[in-house]
Amino acid sequence: MAAKKTTGAPKRAPKKKTAGNPARDAALAVAQAGLDKKALQVEIIDVTGKVDYADYVVVMSASSDRQANAIAKHIDSEMSKKGMPATSIEGLPQGAWVLIDFGDVIVHIFHQDTRGYYDLESLWYDAARVEVTDAAKP
Repeated sequence: MAAKKTTGAPKRAPKKKTAGNPARDAALAVAQAGLDKKALQVEIIDVTGKVDYADYVVVMSASSDRQANAIAKHIDSEMSKKGMPATSIEGLPQGAWVLIDFGDVIVHIFHQDTRGYYDLESLWYDAARVEVTDAAKP
């Protein structure tokens, strides 16, 4: 019997969804940092096994471009303090849509009007959500 030939990039094994999951912990820290700056409609989407570029997507809204910039800068600062600096930040200083890449966690900060137009959450309508209340400080 011939060996099975595989093509393409190897698939990432899904990570266990435990409290000790570093990507989940980072997503919760990002959500908390957004909430610190009054981000609206914060949602954490577990995309483990659904996409190959991240384990979690955090989506949040801001009521203005200025607030979106403040949220993005605060998230970057707080995550850097935790030893997890962003590998890339796109969309500053415009602030209508800011994307921050932390590796296993991707953050989208939208102006409220822009978020509704792109509706990213619907891409992963069947993905598990992480309760944002878990991000609250003890």
